[in-house]
This record gives sequence, structure tokens and C-alpha cells, in this order.
Amino acid sequence: MTAKTEVAAQWHDVCGIDDVVTNSGVCALINDQQIALFSVLQAKQQYLYAISNWDPVGKANVLYRGLIGSIGDDVVVASPLYKEHYVLATGKCVERDDVSVISFPVKIDGGRILISL
Repeated sequence: MTAKTEVAAQWHDVCGIDDVVTNSGVCALINDQQIALFSVLQAKQQYLYAISNWDPVGKANVLYRGLIGSIGDDVVVASPLYKEHYVLATGKCVERDDVSVISFPVKIDGGRILISL
């Protein structure tokens, strides 16, 4: 019999909330993993999203440079390489079922942005 081991979420302090520009992305390096962090203003409320910066189609770390928009009710980023759209909340690729990116939990604590890996 094997025991299932659960790993507790580890939160990483990335930057201050005032360090990010609304409706754009920045790249953060956490434990050798590039994370694309997005600040999005919708209906006068700020939302933060974090996904892997790796574009699985273009094979490059570029997603933080993509354009933010929406498709239906989903907030998406368009890859700057081949223009696939990734849903920021889930990492799902809108155009292709065979690719996706990892999405990470984000929270604000004391004016600091924290990402969980």
C-alpha cells in the first residue's frame, strides 16, 4: 500500500502591486520557472493572473509579451508568435485542444503579489 503525499502550496513573493502595469504582462523567475504575470482591469476591478511563460507552439518564453483581450467571457492572452489565445484563468488554448499552459494561483498580501507553485 502506498500513501498519497500532498504537497502544501508554496507561495512566492514576486513584486509589489504597484510594480505591475494594468492591462499588461511581466515575467517573473521563480525556482528556474518563468511565470507570465498579468494585471487586468475589468469593470473597474483589478484581476491578477499567472501562467507559464512558455509558448508550447512557438517553443519560446514569450507569453508575458502577448496582447490581452477577451473571447466570450474569458480573459485571454494572444501569443506574440503564432497568435494562439490562452485563457488566463485556466491556461487552456482556445484554438487547439492538444496544447495548454500551466496556470498558477495568485494572491495579494500586504500590497505584495504572491504566486503559488
